[in-house]
Amino acid sequence: MTQIAASFVLVAGTSVLLTTLIALQRMQTGMDTRHVLAINVPAVFYGKTNQQLVDFYKEVIRRINALPGVDATAFGMVAPWRDAGSGPTMKFCAEGHDHSSGEEDPRVQYRVISLGFFLALGVPLIAGRDFNELDGQDKEPVAIISQTLAKRMFPNQDPINLHVFRNDPIWKTTRNDPPKLQRIIGVAADIDDINIVPEPTISVYNTFEQGPLYRGRLFIHTSANPSSLITPVSRIIRELSADQPIARAATLEDLRAEVLTPHRLNSVVFGVFAAVALSIALVGVAGVLAFSVSARTREFGIRLALGSQPQRLFKDVITEGAAMTAAGIMAGAVLGFILTRLARSYFADVTPGVVPLIASALALLTVAILASMLPAGARRARRCHSSPAY
Repeated sequence: MTQIAASFVLVAGTSVLLTTLIALQRMQTGMDTRHVLAINVPAVFYGKTNQQLVDFYKEVIRRINALPGVDATAFGMVAPWRDAGSGPTMKFCAEGHDHSSGEEDPRVQYRVISLGFFLALGVPLIAGRDFNELDGQDKEPVAIISQTLAKRMFPNQDPINLHVFRNDPIWKTTRNDPPKLQRIIGVAADIDDINIVPEPTISVYNTFEQGPLYRGRLFIHTSANPSSLITPVSRIIRELSADQPIARAATLEDLRAEVLTPHRLNSVVFGVFAAVALSIALVGVAGVLAFSVSARTREFGIRLALGSQPQRLFKDVITEGAAMTAAGIMAGAVLGFILTRLARSYFADVTPGVVPLIASALALLTVAILASMLPAGARRARRCHSSPAY
């Protein structure tokens, strides 16, 4: 029963890990991960002004958009999941917000992007509009905010044409000019570029004309094979700037797969241990029943002499194996429940379900019944009536 309990824990644990992995792979991220190519093209400031960098990225984007199969290209700061947690954050405040209640301004993910960023990533705009060329030329600062931030800052209000401004202590100490009001022109769906399981995010997006530029990532949405664009895109960038670094081209789906690699490794390791434990349990059940039948040979002979049918003895041995297995599964279920509660306190992505547990119990029960039917077990009970001992 101890072997069966341990086997059940490992088999059920493997089932839960596989179920969790499949659920994570199928999880909707809100982005078109399969058709978006992300390339690190960091901003190089040596000998260049901010406007020269902006012009460089604009020309790169224009030329890439002219390539066959390219639907949209945009500049961004953070490659989802790969650069998780490394993007800047700032405190933002809504115009007219009353601080008398002591409520602090939210610290938001601050992102500098080009126009077409949401189109390139396949992220819908909930309200308002995207950036356009006039926003970069106009002196009025504008911003796009995430849906969750809109609900938090402007509950029961339409945030379009309302204003936000930077209210971060670091910004105040490093800049002499007062923070400028930024008019909200759009609300975008949340983009969680940190967590594998998407969570509500609060973000503010600025155009890269308004700056400041941090890092540099290009996102290319294509209807063709994304990998086929790596060479022509690299050629375009080299033609414009021979010393421009280019690195780590991959689809967003590949970036997400990199983060899921430890989950796959855990599933393989647990699967191997579960297979070994299942084999040990099979041998253990067969061995215990073989010993039980050997010890009860005289009892079986007497029962046969009194008219008991061999099929009845066969069923009794199978029932004994099934009962022993069921007791082991119940003990393993109790232990597994405790371990699951402990695991969820450390790994929030673990999602145990009823189906994997039932499937594991049925699999183990089937294996145990098959082990009970081995020649060393129940079949020996069927033949014992012909033994010379009787």
